Amino acid sequence: MISTVTMKWDGKTLELVDQRKLPNVEEYTKCSDSDCVARAIKDMIVRGAPAIGASAAFGYVLGAMENKEHLSVEVMENVKAKLAATRPTAVNLYWALERMHSKFLSEVTNKKPNEILNILSDEAERIANEDVEVNKRMGVYGQELLPNDATVITHCNAGALATVDYGTAIGIIHSALDHGKKIHAYVDETRPYLQGARLTAWELIKLGVDTTLICDNMAGWVMKTKKIDAVIVGADRIAANGDTANKIGTYSLALLAKKHGVKFYVAAPISTIDANISDGSKIPIEERSHTEVTEIQGVKIAPDEVKVYNPAFDVTDADLIDAIVTERGVFRYPYTESIARIVESR
Repeated sequence: MISTVTMKWDGKTLELVDQRKLPNVEEYTKCSDSDCVARAIKDMIVRGAPAIGASAAFGYVLGAMENKEHLSVEVMENVKAKLAATRPTAVNLYWALERMHSKFLSEVTNKKPNEILNILSDEAERIANEDVEVNKRMGVYGQELLPNDATVITHCNAGALATVDYGTAIGIIHSALDHGKKIHAYVDETRPYLQGARLTAWELIKLGVDTTLICDNMAGWVMKTKKIDAVIVGADRIAANGDTANKIGTYSLALLAKKHGVKFYVAAPISTIDANISDGSKIPIEERSHTEVTEIQGVKIAPDEVKVYNPAFDVTDADLIDAIVTERGVFRYPYTESIARIVESR
């Protein structure tokens, strides 16, 4: 069984906190079939690469449950494809589904349906529990990069809500606090979806962090006029050379950090590494609804006739990243060899 603020799993139903409504309302969407999980991922009820991956794993289990009487490779390949089609950039989605499908293929020929369902449920829970442990290990490695009294800038949300629990980038801050360090965080609001303003600020305040919210376009001035020790972000996909896809605006932050001599750190589990992609130019970038830009919570802020470009992610070049923090340790540029070693060992 799994029970965190992000998700709850009782063996038959997946409950996901509706992150679109936070911080004002804490409401859960209850999914008892794979279609519901697919919608929850696509509509950003659940978001954050690790959380998406774990949710998809439970969605795969629900897909098996609803097809219990007709379990077959073809049926489960369709369930996998449906879930995989929800978000194109976050590689954890595909990683979790591949792991679940491999487990199914290894069991389908010699087990009864109930046995297969139990095995799949256990595997999904294993993925979720491993995520929490991975995040905590990353936090320990990452906090070593921060001074005892640190001021950082964050972007988007890479906290407990973006994972099963604890967080990646925010997990580093969490761990720093646990090690007695003092942290002040400037939180980018992260337009157009405002994950920083709505989610990260909420999480950091709950952790007891001295938190200051800024508009995205204030980050450069903050770096120039304040003593910023580091920018800490998460990742949705990391190419074999270390190029990193993350929420739109991350690339701009990396350029600003380089200009102002501020360290730029990426925190991500090794499941975020896509060794099949040689560099960032080959990472698919999701473009989302134009209304996310032209409206804020249903209120129009732009003329109806205006054109809109709304990529959800951008790619930060590896040479702009000072370190990539994983559960296997901290890697430094150039990343090709260290990433290759990780891929060979996983």
